[in-house]
Amino acid sequence: MDRDEEANRLSARASRYARLGVEAGAFAARVGARRLTGAGRDDDARAFAEALGAMKGPMMKVAQLLATIPDALPADYSEQLMKLQSQAPPMGAAFVRRRMQTELGPDWRARFAEFDLTPAAAASLGQVHRAVTLAGEAVAVKLQYPDMASAVEADLAQLNVLFAIRRRFGAAIDTREVQIEIGDRLREELDYGREIKLAALYRIMLADTEEVRVPRPYPELSSKRLLTLEWLDGAKLLAFEGAPAQVRAGLAEKLFKAWWRPFLRYGVIHGDPHLGNYSVVGDGEAVNLYDFGCVRIFPLRFVEGVVELYRALLAKDRERIAHAYELWGFKSLKKSTIEAMNIWASFVYGPILDDRTRSFADGVKPSEFGRKEIRAVMQTLRAEGVSLTAPREFVFLDRAAIGLGAAFLRLGAELNFHRLFEATIADFSPEAVGERQRAALAQAGLASAQAGLA
Repeated sequence: MDRDEEANRLSARASRYARLGVEAGAFAARVGARRLTGAGRDDDARAFAEALGAMKGPMMKVAQLLATIPDALPADYSEQLMKLQSQAPPMGAAFVRRRMQTELGPDWRARFAEFDLTPAAAASLGQVHRAVTLAGEAVAVKLQYPDMASAVEADLAQLNVLFAIRRRFGAAIDTREVQIEIGDRLREELDYGREIKLAALYRIMLADTEEVRVPRPYPELSSKRLLTLEWLDGAKLLAFEGAPAQVRAGLAEKLFKAWWRPFLRYGVIHGDPHLGNYSVVGDGEAVNLYDFGCVRIFPLRFVEGVVELYRALLAKDRERIAHAYELWGFKSLKKSTIEAMNIWASFVYGPILDDRTRSFADGVKPSEFGRKEIRAVMQTLRAEGVSLTAPREFVFLDRAAIGLGAAFLRLGAELNFHRLFEATIADFSPEAVGERQRAALAQAGLASAQAGLA
């Protein structure tokens, strides 16, 4: 890297610090003024969301993640953040050529039979191009935007300002561990070399699930900032909102399997199950699963805790419920705190505890889904003067569960979620999950990911 390029990167990072710092400072001033005057805050929430939306890139991913974590931000701020779209301006053709040469060498174009320089899709960290390999196979080539590492570090360095402000004004959830988790996962998303192994991991984990398709990875056409996967054609999930009930139920069942099977059998979740990361094959015979940057590999005790909490809630066994929370990583919980957490747990687990065919929301308006429960939990914790520390693993489990639930809500599907879950855990044991996890990670070239998973 020459001196001018390094100077440009430092300048870009400094500019990003300044811009986000100004918005965080303005947020602090507004919250403080509101506390003194009792003024309304709808406009503040909207302005804050728009300011973060203008940042694009990684901060947008952080903003939308914050919107799914209970009490990380005020409810009206979270509502505004959920409306934002995570996209950045596309790179032009000349720039794409230079970036491809950097990643694959000066003869990069000779390694493809076809390569469309116009992006087919754009997201927060990179853009996707359609291409054809020399063997005639259609592929999706995801090229990372330049200087994303600097942008991520600048955004994460300022994120603690937002969390500190929220803590100062009475948050019931202590977000220190949340902040660490977000940083670790976002840095992982920058490593496309890791993502291509995660795509391979998902092909291993879902090999016996024919109705869920995972694109084949092309390591020879990839690098740390370039990812080439098989192009899988499919229709948007939202195109099936008006499909017959049987088709919508079938799609919801496939999404259920695509998410829960890897978690309950291997301790792995797809942490970003929004609607754009699925597409539908044909008339609904299969779903395609995309984007493996945000994948979380869990320690076995946490997976065990998820199943144990389900069984404890089903049995209404208070001692088992408390033990399950300990397995999750919650420590020294008071009885009143456990009762507050049970409000949220009963809501999240509700569809799988209920042994009947039902919609995911079960008559509750999607716009109100979960709000009453969150309010009740936070009111109880504040009344007790509790600041609950959320374990790191909770962050992406909660995010993924909410994202998956949103897909079920949009489809309006009716299923017996309880029996689907019971079938998935029929032979569950932490030991079996551990064996499968170790074998699959080794096969996918991710054995090092096992470190620290106690």
